[in-house]
Amino acid sequence: QVQLVESGGGLVQPGGSLRLSCAASGTIFSIYAMGWYRQAPGKQRELVAHITSGQTINYADSVKGRFTISRDNAKNTVFLQMNSLKPEDTAVYYCYARVRGTTGWGDYWGQGTQVTISS
Repeated sequence: QVQLVESGGGLVQPGGSLRLSCAASGTIFSIYAMGWYRQAPGKQRELVAHITSGQTINYADSVKGRFTISRDNAKNTVFLQMNSLKPEDTAVYYCYARVRGTTGWGDYWGQGTQVTISS
């Protein structure tokens, strides 16, 4: 069984910064991709940023230039550095990973961490 555990959410003022972390644990043979999605109240879940094992990175247009995704392959951990935060970044942020475990390839999600941008 693979588990993803997120940390780092919270309340911050507009213009502030937060750093999210997500660690994958369990029986993991390899991880192809890790990333972050978010879901605001009344909206669909959307991709924020995505990074592959080969360091190919994609960002949502709304976060380009403000957010940076990175990955520590040795620790099966992905990070999201969020700067210049805006109220519209308020959402529950979910970690995602495509993992090869004992049952083959699968998609896994974290439990979500709340990010609130407000003055």
